[in-house]
Amino acid sequence: MELGGGGRGGGDRVRRQLQSVGRLAAYLGGGFLLLSATSSVAVRALRAISDANQRKFAKPCGACEGKGSYSCRLCRGSATIEWSPMHDPVFVNPCLCPTCDGTRVQRCLNCLGNGYA
Repeated sequence: MELGGGGRGGGDRVRRQLQSVGRLAAYLGGGFLLLSATSSVAVRALRAISDANQRKFAKPCGACEGKGSYSCRLCRGSATIEWSPMHDPVFVNPCLCPTCDGTRVQRCLNCLGNGYA
């Protein structure tokens, strides 16, 4: 006969305490995950409603006339620019336009591509 509850009874008590701590951590973690997902969905829904109201009542952008983009101003719609690494160029190389990446249009900087100001 062992005194003090025995060796095995103490291990069971510790195991139960660890299980209860584990459950508590799982509940808290799940709660934070659920709260995060819910707030993310709510913010997206509010942003969508706000954007819809702005599109409905806002004036179209004067710079791009409501399109959200316009012809690239650096390459003037040619998709390439002439570039030389030297000050007095011997060779002039055509390079891909860094502003539009060769698409020939750039996003309107006035409305940030939304089409309304």
